[in-house]
Amino acid sequence: MRALKGAAFAAPFFVGFLFVFALPVGYAVYESLFTERSSGLGIGGQERVFVGLDNFTRGLGDGAFWASMLRVLVFACVQIPVMLGLALLMALLLDTLATRTAHRFRLAFLIPYMIPGIVAALMWMYLYSPRLGPLTDLLDTIGIGADFYASEMLWLSLGNLLTWNGVGYNMLIIYGALLAVPRELFDAARVDGASELRIALQIKVPFVRGALVLTGMLSIIGMLQIFNEPLLFRQVAPETVTKNYTPILMIYNQAFDANDYHYAAALSIILALIVGAVSFVFYKLTNRPQA
Repeated sequence: MRALKGAAFAAPFFVGFLFVFALPVGYAVYESLFTERSSGLGIGGQERVFVGLDNFTRGLGDGAFWASMLRVLVFACVQIPVMLGLALLMALLLDTLATRTAHRFRLAFLIPYMIPGIVAALMWMYLYSPRLGPLTDLLDTIGIGADFYASEMLWLSLGNLLTWNGVGYNMLIIYGALLAVPRELFDAARVDGASELRIALQIKVPFVRGALVLTGMLSIIGMLQIFNEPLLFRQVAPETVTKNYTPILMIYNQAFDANDYHYAAALSIILALIVGAVSFVFYKLTNRPQA
């Protein structure tokens, strides 16, 4: 009877997992095994042809896909440490405040994350606009000419947007881990003459290592699937943000621009495997037991 009750509580999760994850992935794998070819001399209609793993072979040899993957990985190696470093600093500062004051600042820091990604991207696109936005004029007054949509500035613009949008969420996870640290440790360290900086570096940071690993892994997964921001930026800088700028953007264009749904499905499966492999390696490298 107890086992049946447990199964009943778990049933909504498994049903959701089946329809939201398992079935779509299975359908994508199935579609990736086919392609559409013109019959005869190309005058007739399209016919569905089973090609096995040909779409996967094509994807593994597609230079544009791997270039987009490398582009995002290099960007992630810069943006994610900066964002998590700021989130850790904000969490440490919050932890030094009184509980009531910390609650107020915590809500303020979380507001950017509450704004939908599309809305946040549109807002920052306005701020970056050389004709309407205030940032260009503000920088011009101090002698700095900046084009936020230029090829050399675009990743900086995207990084600023993603950091602003995600730092509050990551801060909240790290701050929650800090609240679980026994306060007696801090009092004992202060009695021994430790400064607040030493307490933060030698006690607080090691205790939130698990939270940093979690936020890092979630950030990597999100970064490899970045789509909304490049898609919107492509509307104002199409010469910089090409249709193959990020892996998801390339998959989107293969499906809805080139109408090659089967190849897009194969690229989706390849990307999912890469995301899983990168997350696994990151977890193994960062979650080793401390000596």
